[in-house]
Order: sequence, then C-alpha cells, then structure tokens
Amino acid sequence: MHPILNVAMMAAREAGDIIMKYAQDVDRLEITEKDRNNYVTQVDQLAERAIIKTIKKYYPDHAILGEETGHNQADSPIQWIIDPLDGTTNYLHQFPQYSISIAVTEKGNLQHGVVFDPLRDEMFSASKGQGAKLNNRRIRVTEQKHLTNTLLATGFPYYQFDYIDDYLATLKFFMSETAGIRRAGSAALDLAYVACGRVDGYWEFNLKPWDIAAGILLVQEAGGRCCDFAGGNNQLVSGNILAGNPKLLKHLALGISQHIRPELKR
Repeated sequence: MHPILNVAMMAAREAGDIIMKYAQDVDRLEITEKDRNNYVTQVDQLAERAIIKTIKKYYPDHAILGEETGHNQADSPIQWIIDPLDGTTNYLHQFPQYSISIAVTEKGNLQHGVVFDPLRDEMFSASKGQGAKLNNRRIRVTEQKHLTNTLLATGFPYYQFDYIDDYLATLKFFMSETAGIRRAGSAALDLAYVACGRVDGYWEFNLKPWDIAAGILLVQEAGGRCCDFAGGNNQLVSGNILAGNPKLLKHLALGISQHIRPELKR
C-alpha cells in the first residue's frame, strides 16, 4: 500500500470516530445553513480538522482543499481534496447514508482516493494503477452493456434549482429505460457503489470536487469510467458527472445529451 493512501485511510477513520461519537446526539448540534438546504455542523468542522491534523503530521508541505476550511495555498504539486461528511442532511436526520471522502492529486491528476462509510465500517480505497478495494478485497464495476435491467444512482438538486427541468427530463428518461433509480444522498458513496457493483451507473449535476474526486478514482480503478456530460474529462470543474463501465457509459451519455440544454453539456 502506498504511504499516502495509508495516511488517507487513517485520517478517514479519525473523522469517522468523531462522526459516530456525535451520531446519537444530532439534536444538540450547532447547525449553520451555508445556503438554502446546505448545512454545516460542528461535526463537519471537527472531522475536517482531524483529517487535516493527520495529513499535516505526515505531509506538512502538501496543499489541502477542504469543503469547510477552503483552499490551503501551500506550494506543493500534491493536493488533498477533503469532504469530512458527505451527506450532512442525512446525518442530521439519522438517515444511515453518509461518508468521508479524501482524494489526493499530483499536478492535477488523481493518484489516491478513499471513501469511508463509518456506519458500516466499509473502507473503499484506490491508488492509480493499483486497482480498487473494499476493506482490502478487490472490487469491479458491473458488466451491464445496456440500460435495460440496470440499477442507477443519482442525486436530486437540493439547494440550486436552475437546472431542475433538465434533471427531471433525464430522470424521466432513465426511469423508463432502466430497472430502477436510487437517490441515497451521498455522492461519494454513490460512486463507491458503482465501483463495487452495487449499482451499474450514476449521474448527477453540479457537484463540487470534494464530492466526487475520490469516487472518480475508485470507479476508474475498478474498471469503469467517469466523464462529464459531453463525454470529456471536465467533471471535476463542471460538477456534471456520469459513471459506469465503458459500454454502459455510452448509453448514459446519449440519454443525457438528448434531454438537457446544450450549455449543460460539459
């Protein structure tokens, strides 16, 4: 195992311990609404600080992009991208689907990724060129070649509704062409589930890098592919993402392109 991946897993477990410590007392948490329906609690902040503390212990010169703390402008080609609690709304409602996401890039290229589900003690991990694992067991995407009989994951708009009509058009199309759609509320886990074959594919609009960076690498190292809505590799910038095995991805991309405005095809 690469030392950086090992540190990422250690940091994710530190954050997981904090998240689970407060999980039964969410009614006592201080909650701040960053935007409409977009919340942050002191658990998010404590978990992110714990992750950063662990990173800085081993790699004090690395740059960090955290959802809560913003961009650490360290002069380093290596950057850590952190979401300390992906699925905060689920967590606040005690809906059991949330995770910690940690990715590491070098010169802008994804090198390592971890998505940790502290409720189920499931650690998804990957290093570039080394495959993807769930709790040290190799994982692979499914081999579904067509939309028929597939199970897809997605995420609903919840605080920015400029593209809701486009989203509903894609939802209607995929509902009619597949075996079902699941919306669980953690993009990082959705991508991890694509990587391990629990769902066949995934699409979502307008995400942030910390939501998807680690999950993208998991899917890629599990034999799948991620792309933006134009079929390119701009998903970390645009926030628009498709994921699945290479053959299924073609059908997902075609379905998306036929049901959204041209300006969203990025």
